[in-house]
Amino acid sequence: MYHDRFRKSHYEAGYNWGKQLYGKGISINQNFTLEKLEERKIFAKNCLPVYEKYYPEILEEIRGVADGQKSRYEDFYTFLLSMYCFTFNNHCTCFAFKDTDNLIFGRNSDCLVALEKLYANCLYKLNGVYGFNGNTTAFIEMEDGINEYGLTVGLTFIYPKIIKAGLNAGMLVRYLLEKCKTTDEVIESLTMIPIASQQTITIMDSTGNFAVIECNCSHIKVIKPTEQDCFVVAANGFVSPEMIKYNGIDDWHSSERYSVAYNSLKANKNHFSIELAKDILSGKYGFMCQYERILGVDTVWSVIYDVKNKKIFRVEGNPSRKKFVEDTRMKFIPAKAK
Repeated sequence: MYHDRFRKSHYEAGYNWGKQLYGKGISINQNFTLEKLEERKIFAKNCLPVYEKYYPEILEEIRGVADGQKSRYEDFYTFLLSMYCFTFNNHCTCFAFKDTDNLIFGRNSDCLVALEKLYANCLYKLNGVYGFNGNTTAFIEMEDGINEYGLTVGLTFIYPKIIKAGLNAGMLVRYLLEKCKTTDEVIESLTMIPIASQQTITIMDSTGNFAVIECNCSHIKVIKPTEQDCFVVAANGFVSPEMIKYNGIDDWHSSERYSVAYNSLKANKNHFSIELAKDILSGKYGFMCQYERILGVDTVWSVIYDVKNKKIFRVEGNPSRKKFVEDTRMKFIPAKAK
């Protein structure tokens, strides 16, 4: 897992990163896997006006990377803006829970091991937006993270049954980390921004307000924790009655992972702790990360955000084989300064 820092403007951050890799002889676009290329080109081009209206700075970052790589801007935006809208082998599990002592967010990222060394943990502190610590299987787009105000966001991919020009799952996570402080702001943003792909987005803020949002280009469903069970869970399928009809195939144990996380949290709702989160993510309560690596898939990172205490714990690899390590580099804004 790479560790990258990004500063200054969006364009400068992208350009400096792209140039640095180019100087090392690394051409990013050689790793692009673009099935349905012509279809994706058309779709990505149709998304450009949405980004120009709602998130123009991210296009500047994409252009910066392309310029730094001495490559075509079109190739990069085609890859990034069409992600999650066509078949994409990224699967994951998210949960969040709270009690009087804990505000905890956990996530496993399950993906192809062939590109494992390219996955990255990123520290962003760019001009005019909130800084954050996030993780990605690609670049620029984010799959989970926590920003300097303690807002935590994580996606789970849903197979693309319907798509429309808009921001895809990874770009939504990036947008929310850079633009929002609270769960309510996230919900408001998602009702305003055109959405391209199908996904769940799990969110928790520093006040303890948290939810799972199931969404696509047609519907948004906010799932809050019940009074009896102070937790939420998401895997790679919709669970609300309104959204189930949009589910696709389940070929990465999504239903099983959801059930294991849900039942584990329900059975231990009076014993919430970071250790419980670690045990669930590492598979001690049932199938969560026990993939047969020889088949080319595995849990490639696992992360716990201790929102109450502003701490980050991450495993760079499979949590059943490696230990969580605290990442202390993130600088949070104290509550009194909000």
